Amino acid sequence: MSKGFEKTISEEAIIGDGTIIGAYCVIEKNVQIGKNCVIGHHVVVHAGTRLGDGVRIDDFACIGKQPFKAARSATTTTEAQCAAQIADACIIGTGAIVYAGVKLEKQVLVADNASVREKVKIGVQTIIGRGVTVENSVTIGRRCKVEAGAYLTAHSVLKNDCFIAPGVVTSNDAFAGRTKARFQAFKGITVENGGRIGAGAVLLPGRTVEMDGFAAAGSVVTHDITEKTIVAGNPAKPLRSVPEEQLLENQE
Repeated sequence: MSKGFEKTISEEAIIGDGTIIGAYCVIEKNVQIGKNCVIGHHVVVHAGTRLGDGVRIDDFACIGKQPFKAARSATTTTEAQCAAQIADACIIGTGAIVYAGVKLEKQVLVADNASVREKVKIGVQTIIGRGVTVENSVTIGRRCKVEAGAYLTAHSVLKNDCFIAPGVVTSNDAFAGRTKARFQAFKGITVENGGRIGAGAVLLPGRTVEMDGFAAAGSVVTHDITEKTIVAGNPAKPLRSVPEEQLLENQE
């Protein structure tokens, strides 16, 4: 390792031209950082991580850490994950954690204090808001918005152009931590193209929001939401159809 007063950079790391690395950073072995990246202060980039060109990582972020398993973890494995891959022009905010086994496509934003767990793939131009938690084994498509404080449970899928409002909570354990049967039945949510979930809504395990479906703010979603339908209430029930001007097919 090459050590200086301000940072520790492995001699086996590859740093592209024009890249700036801030004070007190740690860049481990076999890391590859592209051209014209900006790495803030106190950033840790773990072994093998790949950063594309023009990536920005703000202060105190941690990229490529391996997961760990608690004695009673139900969905976490102990197997080592492949290196994190961060494509061109991504932005990782202050204090954000992006685990090993994550793949971010181009122009993804992971905002301040967000956490993205292992085995997660996030598509082009998707926004992961401040303080969002994306648990392991989640797939998120292109141009999605997951806003501040939302929680995406493990084994969930968001297709393209989905909107998840602040404070949304999702779940994947229909047995609420009891019985051995639950280990065979974990299932997160699925949101099809253009599906939307309003602020503070709660989605029970395995629920599907079909294309252009919409759960209103504060809804408790106990059943699937059919295509182009707005549901509301506790438990959520069909309210009316999504207005034509809001349908995905009518957006520019």
